[in-house]
Amino acid sequence: MLLNEQDQFLSYNGEVLVFQLSKPKYEEEADDKAVNLCVRRMVFNRDTKLFVQKSSGLFSTGASHSKIEIICCSCTTDSRTGIILPCILMKKKKQNSVKYFLLLLHSSNQFEPSFYFKLDYELKEDIRLFAGPSLLWRHANKLFYISSNTCVVQSAPVQLSSVVWTGEIVGEGPVVLGIRAACLPETEDPDGFSVSDRAIWGSEFFGYAVQTQKMLTGTCFMPHAYSRVVSSVFICKSERLKKQLRISLVAITHKNQLIWFQNGVPKGVCELPYEKPCSVKPALTSSNDLLFVVSFASGNSCVVQRRDSLQVASKWQKVKCVLVDDFIGSGSEQLLLLFKDDSNTDVLSTFNITDLGEVNYASGINYKNDVPAAEGLQENGLLTVQALETRLQAGWTSVRELQQHLGLQKRVILQSCRALIDLVEERAHILPNSKEEGLVSLWDDVENPPDSLSKETSLAPKVSEHFTEELWQRVVGDSLVVGVKLTESFDLSLSDVSLSLVMEQDFPSISPIIKCQSQIIKLNKAFSELAVSSSQIEPPPKKMKMDLHSKNDLEKGFPKRSSRIQLDGARTVTAVTSLSPLLAFHRVCCVVLLHARKQNQQNDHLQQSKEITVLCGKILLSLEDISNGRYSVKILRDNSYCTGSMEDILAVRAVSERFSFQIVSCDCTLTPVSSWLLGEMECTPFKECQDNIFCHKAGNTHGTIFNWALKNPFEGVLTIFCRNLTALFQCLHNLTRVLPPSCSVKLLRSGSKGVLTEQLALALEKEMLILKNSLFLKETKAENSLAWGNESGKKINNAPLASLLDTEEGVQQFRKKLQNEREESVRSMNQTMNGALYQKIALKIAEAQLSSDMIVWRLA
Repeated sequence: MLLNEQDQFLSYNGEVLVFQLSKPKYEEEADDKAVNLCVRRMVFNRDTKLFVQKSSGLFSTGASHSKIEIICCSCTTDSRTGIILPCILMKKKKQNSVKYFLLLLHSSNQFEPSFYFKLDYELKEDIRLFAGPSLLWRHANKLFYISSNTCVVQSAPVQLSSVVWTGEIVGEGPVVLGIRAACLPETEDPDGFSVSDRAIWGSEFFGYAVQTQKMLTGTCFMPHAYSRVVSSVFICKSERLKKQLRISLVAITHKNQLIWFQNGVPKGVCELPYEKPCSVKPALTSSNDLLFVVSFASGNSCVVQRRDSLQVASKWQKVKCVLVDDFIGSGSEQLLLLFKDDSNTDVLSTFNITDLGEVNYASGINYKNDVPAAEGLQENGLLTVQALETRLQAGWTSVRELQQHLGLQKRVILQSCRALIDLVEERAHILPNSKEEGLVSLWDDVENPPDSLSKETSLAPKVSEHFTEELWQRVVGDSLVVGVKLTESFDLSLSDVSLSLVMEQDFPSISPIIKCQSQIIKLNKAFSELAVSSSQIEPPPKKMKMDLHSKNDLEKGFPKRSSRIQLDGARTVTAVTSLSPLLAFHRVCCVVLLHARKQNQQNDHLQQSKEITVLCGKILLSLEDISNGRYSVKILRDNSYCTGSMEDILAVRAVSERFSFQIVSCDCTLTPVSSWLLGEMECTPFKECQDNIFCHKAGNTHGTIFNWALKNPFEGVLTIFCRNLTALFQCLHNLTRVLPPSCSVKLLRSGSKGVLTEQLALALEKEMLILKNSLFLKETKAENSLAWGNESGKKINNAPLASLLDTEEGVQQFRKKLQNEREESVRSMNQTMNGALYQKIALKIAEAQLSSDMIVWRLA
């Protein structure tokens, strides 16, 4: 057996995996019969600043009269579980045949054979591993591939001269981007690349979807003119807008350039410092900068960074390999450069960890001797950051004061305009309340005496507070939904909100008040062009890579990540009532009233609430309008989205029942849930609120709204808004068929645990305030009682004690004083309370305790 000892390096979840081929130690015979594939998991120790071995594994294979080699290794997705695992491609060569086999490495350091195949030639050109795991290669200008699902070598019906990229594209699955000789059609396509240009350049780009065997137009990636010079590509983002594929990518060329393309148009170029670039990979650092690491055939490497333009940020020579991962556990990625060192046989002896910023660890430096200096630098850096934070806070305070000053100027100008209008129209102008303007009186006079304002208030009509913005109505099945959109000031002053519908016509023997059910709904509006995942409820684990496909366009200069979802500032109160009783009147007009409870803070102790009623407007309902579909919900499918107004979405939500289910998987990710929603259930997201998706599947489940929120790849919450229990049971039955048997599905009684915990805290606080207020009332009455007793005995208290005891009359006064004090003490210990007041306090306490108990029951 011919044995070539070799090392392969791979980064996985912050660890460095070192794969080595070696003979077994117990092998003493001349003929080699076995070869061991060893793996060592190395982790970076931040104390010693060195890589230490965490664990190791072994895989033995027979190698009688064979040559064993490691071809390549990569991290790919296991289609059975959805988990990303290290994957190693091995070659066993005999005299006339070559056998290839693929191994998966699990967290227990156990190797699992995935598939194997035999060829009568060796793989040498464009070997790529991708999800499945699957293997793709090029031979004799033909494309071949094999996957773990089929274990059969298949040939793609394409001719190509090179493969520049393989990966996933939205809506297409695994895609191969390659270069081939220009195919000249009989007729020229006016929208595509012209026949004359193809003839000039002689080659063109093309994309091939492996699963669907579909050809993609190469011009959406880059112009065909670059096909002669491009050697490797990395796609940063892909999306579909109006059935058109939009791509952002970077490419390296044989002309020693890195070019950035946006939707097939070059947007920037950078000259590389070395010749013959061969690969490019991305890295996201702690400052959220997107770096491109370029490796060269000569063993050199460089990093290209985008600021105002693409430019080389750093470069290195004699580099064995460059790995990208979170090696120090900081939550962002760093570069690990392994240098060639013939003098040292240790695989991780000469290295450098850097993010071109604060992180910089290099081998060969004695950090123990430099601890005081390092601590001093760290302390200086901390002081600098604190000083910058102080300056930033001061600047923000100045901006806030300036905004307040501008707001005051705006109010003064507005009041001046109103006063001028009143003067022109010969009306008495009423000055605004000082509390509304945020002013404090400098005098002790009483503001707005009743006598002085009695005439003015009679001249001006009373203006109620404005809490509503819009009134709308929709018909959903046999239900009428009336909605009132509230202003932003609603959250600050109102609680216990509901709607009432009152018929304006006077029908004998029929109550004008319509029975309805009210609720408050607040949806998230997505304003981003990109499809934002709803799984980002909490920050991702620090060792999960940030998704480059949700990164902002490179055209925008690689800005920092920011949330793409904004909350709609106003809530909507809906009222649902039965439609059929109203249709009996053929034409009916209803007044919509908003009922709320306004909280007033008094004396920092008591909160007195005042019930208010606001007239929102009128709605007119007729059988003719309903027959014409004037108020019907219009939710239609438009490509990959649902078209429908926010009122339509709110109406469907209002008439639906809500059920939340917690889905937990122990040994595989919950990828099948998203596939089930988008595939079998035929769901599409709303354009207005992409967190919610609408079911178009025919049958009872049509019209069901889903909300799928992933807390992490193994746990999520599925919220279902359905019309009835039949649709719910059908959805759950279909879901359990696609989930692995190990998944557990638990019904959440109401909402998420975090929301219920917050509601419980507010309910307990309300209960404590009610108890405190009742005790405050009791103490106030006791103080008044004691004050009355002191008033009655004021003359006795002022008399000297010695003079009272000299005479018989004084002794009688002293005895009377002692008796009064004893009665006052009894009154202070045994206080009485008005029956109506006690009943009111007891009712409030009982209601608060009942609310707290209900939330605790829902949390249990």
